[in-house]
Amino acid sequence: MATHCRSTVDVITLVLSKHLNPSAASIQAHCTDTLVEACRMAQGDSKALVLGALAGVAGIGLAVAFYQGFRSRRSASGPWDYLNGQATGEMMVNGPGLPRGQAEVLQRLEALLQCVSELKEEMKSLKNALPTLQDHVREELRGSSSLHRTTPTRRKRAAGAIAAARAGARSSEEAESEGGYMTALTDSEEEEEQSDAEEEDDVEEQPADKLCVLLERIDSLRQGSDSDKRECLNLLLEQREEFGQNSTFLWRLIRAYCDVHDISSTLEEKKTTAETGKRAGEEAVGLNPACAESHQWYAIMCGIMAEYETVQNKIKNGYIFKDHLDKAIGLKPQDPLSYYLLGRWCYAVAQLSWIERKVAATLFGEPPSATVEDALSNFLKVEEIQPGYSKSNYAFLAKCYKDLGRRDKARKMCEAASSMNTVTKEDQEAQKELELLCPALGV
Repeated sequence: MATHCRSTVDVITLVLSKHLNPSAASIQAHCTDTLVEACRMAQGDSKALVLGALAGVAGIGLAVAFYQGFRSRRSASGPWDYLNGQATGEMMVNGPGLPRGQAEVLQRLEALLQCVSELKEEMKSLKNALPTLQDHVREELRGSSSLHRTTPTRRKRAAGAIAAARAGARSSEEAESEGGYMTALTDSEEEEEQSDAEEEDDVEEQPADKLCVLLERIDSLRQGSDSDKRECLNLLLEQREEFGQNSTFLWRLIRAYCDVHDISSTLEEKKTTAETGKRAGEEAVGLNPACAESHQWYAIMCGIMAEYETVQNKIKNGYIFKDHLDKAIGLKPQDPLSYYLLGRWCYAVAQLSWIERKVAATLFGEPPSATVEDALSNFLKVEEIQPGYSKSNYAFLAKCYKDLGRRDKARKMCEAASSMNTVTKEDQEAQKELELLCPALGV
């Protein structure tokens, strides 16, 4: 390419030497230097765009130089000689012998020559900037991506659009340049997407981890003293705004209300706690009807509320109690607590007097129906699922066997109940029942 460019320069120089007078020697040298520079830059960068621009600059320079040589020859021949060879009606401007059209062309060519010179300087600056352009673009992209981060979906769409644009008709040099740009952009986007994914996982995991830690602490406190049970309720109330839409949280809140009700010392406190717990139970079963524990503890709270209601509401709560226990058993058939509660309900219904049954039939159309055999069946189911479930379950088994006339089995249940430690308030109540049963059964 250097040899070809040098030959081209020699030809152009020869043309100039034949057509230009000595006064245009400086312009000839300027144009020659411009063309040589174009060839040199084209060889060094292998950029067709730079070669075309600088060759165009050299060509325009040659045209200007040729015209100035023509103007100098015209001026040497004398203004009047030139005028005699032209139409006498043409107007003269910028001195004698210059028609208006030629003067305008001359002015435009002079302005064009100035622009060409400035363009040459800009092309040199562009050439010097090309080696560092790619690094500069990468730095700009990193800066803008840190300020304006997009979602992974939008980045993928943008990357797809850029990839589609790259697949269009382009020169090999453009493809090579944009290839480097796309590599840098893709790496940056992959890092951002990975960072976004990690942040989203952290946001999802943190509340879940916090809830798990809270529930573990609540379950642990419930096994402690009465003050621990009160603290358990307070902790749940503090976190209710954050986790109040979680069913595993809500049923523990109902349970905490039940525990605080049992340890409360005044009737007013007991009633207030029961009413608040029942409202929490209604919210829990409404939020997630598929949660067995919510139905279970809501049923317990309804049973507690029966102590503070009128006869009509007591019977109504009895129906609600049975309905939600059935739902809890249907959702979680291997939970011994539900069968224990259902056994107690059946035993209580079996002990209803004739008058109480008539009141229930009058208010609700059909009185609740259950027998001692039904109660016994549920208590035995508890023992089947979890042998030695509780002192109270053994006590109710003994009462059922006694009512059915099966005294031998009743004695065995009394002995099993007596062998268990008294821990909870329910165990204390069971112990009182045993103190009445054992003498009657000869234990």
